[in-house]
Amino acid sequence: MTVWPRRMFLAMAGTGLALAELGMAPAGAVRRSYRAGGALPVLELNQPEVARAYESALTNVVGINTVYADPATYDRAGLLRYPPGTFVRAGSGYPEPQRWTRDCAVNAWNAASLLNPLVGGNTLMAVVDDRIVQQDNQWWDQVVWIIAACHHYLVTGEFLGEAHEISVHTLAAREANFNASRGLFEGPSFMNDGIAGYPSPPWRPGVRSSFVLDYPGADRLMCLSTNCLYHGAFLAVAAMAEALGRPADGFRRRAAELRRAINQNLWRGNTYGYFVTPDGRVDPTQESAGLAFAIMLGVASAEQTRQILDGAHWEPRGIPTSRPHFPRFGDDRPGRHNVSVWPVVHSMFGHAAALGGRTDLFGRAVTDLARLGFFELYNARTGAVDGGWQTDGSGEQTHWRSEPDQAWSASGYLRMIYSGLFGFAFGGDGLTFAPTLPPGWGPASLFGVPYRDATFDITLTGAGSRVTACTIDGRPIRRIDPTATGHHTVRIALEP
Repeated sequence: MTVWPRRMFLAMAGTGLALAELGMAPAGAVRRSYRAGGALPVLELNQPEVARAYESALTNVVGINTVYADPATYDRAGLLRYPPGTFVRAGSGYPEPQRWTRDCAVNAWNAASLLNPLVGGNTLMAVVDDRIVQQDNQWWDQVVWIIAACHHYLVTGEFLGEAHEISVHTLAAREANFNASRGLFEGPSFMNDGIAGYPSPPWRPGVRSSFVLDYPGADRLMCLSTNCLYHGAFLAVAAMAEALGRPADGFRRRAAELRRAINQNLWRGNTYGYFVTPDGRVDPTQESAGLAFAIMLGVASAEQTRQILDGAHWEPRGIPTSRPHFPRFGDDRPGRHNVSVWPVVHSMFGHAAALGGRTDLFGRAVTDLARLGFFELYNARTGAVDGGWQTDGSGEQTHWRSEPDQAWSASGYLRMIYSGLFGFAFGGDGLTFAPTLPPGWGPASLFGVPYRDATFDITLTGAGSRVTACTIDGRPIRRIDPTATGHHTVRIALEP
């Protein structure tokens, strides 16, 4: 019995059968109409609650939050495609415009690039100015765009040259935030643009702002999540450079150096700390997005991954964005970015659990979010829609609103289905699978999955995360070639 290793999403797939062996058309065939918007993949499995939430997530991303991108606002670089002229906005509860780098990148990375390459590409390009990711006051958000852009290329085969150029320019601009003495990049964490996500310091009473950079010293923190994203960005640029036939060694070297610095500065023996200060103090807070990215982006070793997943603290209704409560918060007044469940972070952690082979934790993550829904954030103990507490413009801790129809909450759920349950792993030489099927969920099928010029019906049988057999149209295969065309049936057998 052959058991194939699990693959991380940026890894290159192994060798597979030639196209001729599969009866597929050669490269250059006419592109399928799904690129302009076609049928969405249909999920069937022995978990009605999970399946209903999947349909709701599709409705959120495609039906509610895929909207017209006004050219004057969103097409400053002249790179959006009209038609369709649409992109995925952040959510229905926010005022326009919603030209936010982090939201656009995450929504494309989670699901939009797969569901509709035109919309996914527009979502990424909506935050680009003159061949560089927009240079706004949340500069630490820019590198997640690079990872999402590489992912878009691997999924679609599109805009490689533009993505590489924009990524190189963006990374060059961010060298201004590199702390050479620590070997880490400075800046706030991925999720926490709000000051409720930080202990004291940098929070201090008397500052009348919710924005993290209004607090002295916050710009010099070296956070786990942000540095893991830089590591992933260097690897992404290297992969794009290699696909273009350009030198990539420098980017791979920077990634390796950064990985060592993260582990030297932030690893605490059985998990990672939240951030390190310029004087070397490590904050012990559990930063769940950082832990997820350490696993997803290859910073953590296999043994570190095991320890992270074994030791991570869950609240009754999901993975908290950070924990424990900072002293100014508590169960009765949870911090907006402290012990609250943001589905986007919860979903990343669920994907990390799948990559780490923890079928139990992955199943818990999916069912937890299926029961919560797709608001912006929730009370971690009760599951109620709850925007949490945070300093406002008066300098007081006030109760904030949780916005409805949050796109990255829904696209995060889709990520767990596509990249976790079915284990899609896109590489430069094709699509491989590393599924995670909890006991009792199967058989699980996803019908009408688009991949470049082909579509696939995929069925999982058994349970667990070890692939014991994988066939396409009845023939054994390890990978789907990126030049595949037509409609095909994939069957994957799993065991614990």
